[in-house]
Amino acid sequence: MTAVRFRQLFPLILGLPSLGCSARPTATTSRWCDLLPRQVYSTLERVAVADDWFQVYKVGDGVLAIYEPYQFQEVISYLIVGSDRALLFDTGMGMSRISAVVGELTDRPVVVLNSHTHYDHIGGNAEFDRVLGMDTDFTRTTAAGVSHDVVQGEVTPEAVCRPPPAGFDTASYQIRPFTVTEFISDGHRIELGGRTLTVLHIPGHTPDAVAVLDSASGYLWTGDSFYEAPIWLFFPETDLEAYSRSVGRLAALVPKLERLFAAHNIPVSEPERLLELRDAIAAVRSGRASGKEYPDGRVEFGFGPFSVLTSKAMLAKWRS
Repeated sequence: MTAVRFRQLFPLILGLPSLGCSARPTATTSRWCDLLPRQVYSTLERVAVADDWFQVYKVGDGVLAIYEPYQFQEVISYLIVGSDRALLFDTGMGMSRISAVVGELTDRPVVVLNSHTHYDHIGGNAEFDRVLGMDTDFTRTTAAGVSHDVVQGEVTPEAVCRPPPAGFDTASYQIRPFTVTEFISDGHRIELGGRTLTVLHIPGHTPDAVAVLDSASGYLWTGDSFYEAPIWLFFPETDLEAYSRSVGRLAALVPKLERLFAAHNIPVSEPERLLELRDAIAAVRSGRASGKEYPDGRVEFGFGPFSVLTSKAMLAKWRS
């Protein structure tokens, strides 16, 4: 089976929240975690850490993928290490202390940047003193935290493959507020010491979505703008026209890229996937691609290792 996110198995689930990328399984669904572990991880070098809620893998020069395999989002955050400091790109679900894991992996000062501020990527932000944020209203809103009512479906027995970490209280789970210590914009450069990262504003999935480019290494971190699974493009904050432009911008980088790092399921993809995504989005917009419609108003267009999952209403507006 191709690498899929849990949500690919349950396209008809209702009651999806307006933030994050979650879904609530029903009693009739198969166990998503029966697909784990994903084969790609057997090819990567694993790094031991004390907290077994996380798995850490070396995926590039000075790049560590911090994976949360036991919760259905299968979120992947990334620690990017330079000679002077490190960047933590996303902080996961906040169900266990990612800051403790980061402290085991590096003794350098750490700054946080989120690929976007859906709740499955900001759960550990409050554990850090320095957080960069895109200068958008969406970022400011989500920095205020996300209530238990919104995220309670993330911690039901159906949503995890094993009991949550010791001391974790499912009844009070929420995303804590955090402070953005510096607001940034497109083209912002992050100097880590011997490594320069460039922030690319790529709105579409959310207004504050970004990619991070390491030009010297040919590495690109894509967040939720690309991963090998159904790409969710149906939230109230999603803008399909902006997303199409952003995908075009990323695809133009392909000749200079060596590796993609995405935010769910599997950490490493080939850069050519962005060309496939560009062509897929064009096919969806033009009507050349055939989609599968679901009773809840969503429609999914399959393209091999990934698909585009949007709504009929958004699609009609985009095509008009």
